[in-house]
Amino acid sequence: MIPKEKMMKGSDLLSISDLTPDEVWGIINRAIRMKKRKAMSSILAGKTLALLFEKPSLRTKVSFDVAMYQLGGHSVYLSHAEVGLGSREPIADVARTLSRYVDIIAARTFAHATVESLAKYATVPVINALSDGEHPCQALADIMTVYEKKGKLEGLTVAYIGDGNNVASSLMLTCVLAGANFRIASPEGYELPDKIVRLGRRFAQKNSAEIGLLKNPKEAVKGADVVYTDVWTSMGQESEAEKRRKAFAGYQVDARLMKLAAKDAIFMHDLPAHHGEEVAPGIIDSKQSVVFDQAENRLHAQKAILAEILGK
Repeated sequence: MIPKEKMMKGSDLLSISDLTPDEVWGIINRAIRMKKRKAMSSILAGKTLALLFEKPSLRTKVSFDVAMYQLGGHSVYLSHAEVGLGSREPIADVARTLSRYVDIIAARTFAHATVESLAKYATVPVINALSDGEHPCQALADIMTVYEKKGKLEGLTVAYIGDGNNVASSLMLTCVLAGANFRIASPEGYELPDKIVRLGRRFAQKNSAEIGLLKNPKEAVKGADVVYTDVWTSMGQESEAEKRRKAFAGYQVDARLMKLAAKDAIFMHDLPAHHGEEVAPGIIDSKQSVVFDQAENRLHAQKAILAEILGK
């Protein structure tokens, strides 16, 4: 039985760990209803979102901007060059100033500490639109997509192949909060952070889910319902690109690896993808791929998040 929504009104969303299982389900259910309605709303009429971005973006920027528009609100985009968080102006001053102008801030930053500082000093809610620690909005859209495609989450197995990065961290926490099992296969030195693993195991125990920390991609994918991967080299790690290619050799998701998963397994990737590296050419265009449904659901999940925090 799926719990009813639990309002997050006025709350920050910096980490998936800020949410209860009821709140995760509330976002999923609300996002699906909004997607089905395909209608404009006035729920956030008169509300303004500041998009405070240190990193460039396609999906995050456009989905948040369109989400506010479709909910009757407005967004203001602020690039790193315009603001200079922590360099041109202290983070605390930016947070306190923006709080006088806008109703909510979505920050896409390099360091998770930056998002935490914004939340500390802002008097309006702050959403983590990506940091080096987590990517909660992506994970909520991902789990919404899995639920749409599979009709359930409890008891499913999500296999993640690659770097134990921000995307993997948020995805693991979301899966186990919703009752899904999570396996990850990463090479030595690129595992999930210990802090995230400890938190995930605590959530998993409470929600009858299991976590598998593995080295072998074949072992992780065997019988899985979902196969997920992400880039080997993220923004800000370009100097490590060659080192990472060597470390992740053998961690590419290709047709042979997908055959080890369940027959009806789906393939996911948060994009942008490096075709020929973490994912073999053609996999994203295969029948098993739900990558662009997943990308679309960033819009619907973020509409739900914004409505939960700012709306009625």
